Amino acid sequence: MAGKTLTRMDLSEAVFREVGLSRNECAAMVESVLQHMSDALVEGESVKISSFGTFSVREKAARVGRNPKTGEEVPIHPRRVLTFRPSHLMKDRVAAGNK
Repeated sequence: MAGKTLTRMDLSEAVFREVGLSRNECAAMVESVLQHMSDALVEGESVKISSFGTFSVREKAARVGRNPKTGEEVPIHPRRVLTFRPSHLMKDRVAAGNK
């Protein structure tokens, strides 16, 4: 499965197989869940999915960066970044897949 990317269509197809709703209803359900997650993150809330991990938004302060090629200093503006912290169960599952 190396190189494969899980897409929205893959998720909705999995819901279709597991739940048995129509494909359109499953696609709408996946879109709704992703929309709720992104709306919460935009508002600055954390999204915690049990046994999977936590998505959160972090505020990064302004700082001075340096172009490694020229050595020129460049200001980096303050920004918000999305972070993901996997749960211990997810970490263990991924580690077991490497064996």
